[in-house]
Amino acid sequence: MAEELVLDTAIRDWVLVPLSVVMVLIGVLRYFVAKLMRSPSASPSPDPKLVKEGQVVIRARNLRMNAQYIPAKAFKSRKVYYTNEENGLLHVPKEEAQKAQAAMFSDPNMAMDMMKKNLSMIVPQTLTFAWVNFFFSGFVAAKIPFPLTPRFRGMLQNGIDLSTVDVSYVSSRSWYFLNLFGLRGLFSLILGEENATDDAQKMMQMGGGFGGNPTMSLAAEKDSLDIIQHDWALPKMEHHAEEVLRKLLKK
Repeated sequence: MAEELVLDTAIRDWVLVPLSVVMVLIGVLRYFVAKLMRSPSASPSPDPKLVKEGQVVIRARNLRMNAQYIPAKAFKSRKVYYTNEENGLLHVPKEEAQKAQAAMFSDPNMAMDMMKKNLSMIVPQTLTFAWVNFFFSGFVAAKIPFPLTPRFRGMLQNGIDLSTVDVSYVSSRSWYFLNLFGLRGLFSLILGEENATDDAQKMMQMGGGFGGNPTMSLAAEKDSLDIIQHDWALPKMEHHAEEVLRKLLKK
């Protein structure tokens, strides 16, 4: 049976609150450092061609992920619209693909900007994790006010090797990771929607997730859409609804 712990208020004052405040301050500092390291020649507005190609990739990805919700004829027509070898939106001629790849590797400014962004993200995170691991390792920092399944133990109790502790308790190291990945909404309120913490999301939207190279993402999405097998979900809906009702009635 899981043990109930009584957390000392000193842990809240000297572990939980300082760790949260430091994570917020580091995120704000990283925003201004990334702003200072940004190349002055970089255009504040994205290239319309890159944005258009990125949106095409997102639309094609949505079609691939939700193909089972439309009839086979509708899916086939949309698939041809995207993957047609003559004028499909995802089709990229080999000559153009080679030119885009060569231009990406030959542009020193792009490589420098990517290196600056990576440094402004990796260095603070590495130093912060080392600080947390050295000073706060092994602390049970907080308790979540609702029950959780044992699957969350590895995520919430990183650094605590006790299987008898209830899953709702959060270790200091796990609290660091929760702050690291869960403060985007707070940073949006403090710094505005367009802040440096969303650089990865911007890159995904403009370049489809291939480091700002839309040509590679177009070709990859075309290959993924070519090999997908359509399986319409509507004929199976009645059987699926019947199974769900039976499970509910058994409870």
